[in-house]
Amino acid sequence: MQFTFETVYDQQAMTAMARALRKTIRQKRSRRSHVFGWIVIALVLVLSLPSGGEVWTFSPRMLVNWLAALAIFIVLLFEDRINGAVARRRILAGTGRTISTFREDGFCSETGVGKTEWHYQSITQLAETPDYFVFVFDQSHGQAYDKRTLIGGTADEFRSFIESKTGKSVQQVH
Repeated sequence: MQFTFETVYDQQAMTAMARALRKTIRQKRSRRSHVFGWIVIALVLVLSLPSGGEVWTFSPRMLVNWLAALAIFIVLLFEDRINGAVARRRILAGTGRTISTFREDGFCSETGVGKTEWHYQSITQLAETPDYFVFVFDQSHGQAYDKRTLIGGTADEFRSFIESKTGKSVQQVH
């Protein structure tokens, strides 16, 4: 059995990959960062309130605090898009479009730069978004496979195939 994907690493693919990394291998660290961010935002809001009958006054220091809290809030809301955009800028020229072929003995990724053979054992975790399968290799490396371009079977068949080859379950990420 052979499956083939053609993936363009655009903003959507990179966001899906960033989300999959955050919700799988980076889950613990991500949760701590989110808790810390929300605590900082809450502290800024609470400390901005007047205390003990004081009259509320606006100050430049308060503006800086609010802007910092707003920046943290924006990062918390758009974390995956931001990480995806940063990762997309770091992609080597010629690797933005990948054709990946999955065989019984391994899989191959071919880009404009070259061809790489992979073993299924190198995959740390498997994730699936509504539009992509994502393979997680380590804390900062993964590969996305666009389901819309799948040739050789259905998404369900590929999911079963990859789970049997890796011995790992596909984690749903939304």
